[in-house]
Amino acid sequence: MSSRGIRDRVAVVAMGCTSFGEHWDRSADDLLIDAFTDCFDGNSRITRHEIDAYWLGTLGSGQSGLTLSKPLALDYKPVTRVENYCASGSESFRNACYAVASGAYDTAMAVGVEKLKDSGFSGLLRGDPPADGTASELSLTAPAAFSLLDPAYCARYGVDPGEMRRAMTHIAWKNHANGARNPKAQFRSEVAKEKIERAALVAGRLGVFDCSGVSDGAACAVIVRAEDALKYTDTPMYVKALSLAAGPAMGAADPNYDYTTFPEVVRSAQDAYEQAHISDPRSQISMAEVHDCFTPTELVLMEDLGFADRGQGWKNVLAGDFDLDGRLPVNPDGGLKSFGHPVGASGLRMLYECWLQFRAAAGERQLDNPHTALTHNLGGRPGSCVSFVSIVGRERD
Repeated sequence: MSSRGIRDRVAVVAMGCTSFGEHWDRSADDLLIDAFTDCFDGNSRITRHEIDAYWLGTLGSGQSGLTLSKPLALDYKPVTRVENYCASGSESFRNACYAVASGAYDTAMAVGVEKLKDSGFSGLLRGDPPADGTASELSLTAPAAFSLLDPAYCARYGVDPGEMRRAMTHIAWKNHANGARNPKAQFRSEVAKEKIERAALVAGRLGVFDCSGVSDGAACAVIVRAEDALKYTDTPMYVKALSLAAGPAMGAADPNYDYTTFPEVVRSAQDAYEQAHISDPRSQISMAEVHDCFTPTELVLMEDLGFADRGQGWKNVLAGDFDLDGRLPVNPDGGLKSFGHPVGASGLRMLYECWLQFRAAAGERQLDNPHTALTHNLGGRPGSCVSFVSIVGRERD
């Protein structure tokens, strides 16, 4: 799989993000207004009136472009609502970037929002589309489906379950430690490894701290042509690659699928690296924000994204390679583990962390000289998912 890409043809010149959490007193409209206001509050020299078109990502917090145009009182601008599971926010970003790169618009905004808490969504209940009943995996909750990664990985690579448990614990510990340094995270406390390992089980060996939370939130980004970026900000973020892969969803029926990889992630990462001219992601990428919906997910992603060798990712995790001070920091903002997962907003929240890091505005979690970042969203479940990978950079090549 390959695509021409739009490397260095567009740039982000402003971003906004709400805090993520249980916003019982805030509606989806309120969250959209908050993110929109944050975006134009001193971020750059662009104004809201210069935005030509909008793309909105949400799974279930609104229908049609009116979801955005009404609370923002837009002046008859085009608004396209998109949905692609957990990659809905990233999908809005991808489409807005392509619209500007094509020359159709000078400026575009990507927005993501989700209001889950008021809906009663717990992360365990499911609402699947009608089907013929043959897809047995649909009867599994998300924790149950992703819990299969743990024993499958141990079986394939001969990893002692105790060592695997240590690696999963380290991922949860790392992301909560990072989130404790982030004022916009939902969970802002470090969690001791002993507490993580003693937590009540949810599915398989996944405990409470192995699972991302449920939250409300919104985020947005303004995209312009790369050659115009410096008119609006001294520190733009250039888009190097955008890749989306939707799999054939045959994992549960394929006897060769063993739950130790996400083929969609491998394909989308390969395509993104080709677009961005990345030949060695371990040395060329300085930070990554990945879809850590569950701790074994992040471990497998380290191998699918090429950050670790097959069967060795657990060792890299335990060695601290992906810690805030490691060779390739992963989820420096705290990830889904600390932010929760308001579906339509998560992809843009990841890009927001890249934006802050490139501007040296990440506070206590600021990295030394971050220059190229990867973001990754996964929607669905092992063997049946969509995967999005972006690569963004501080400089235009």
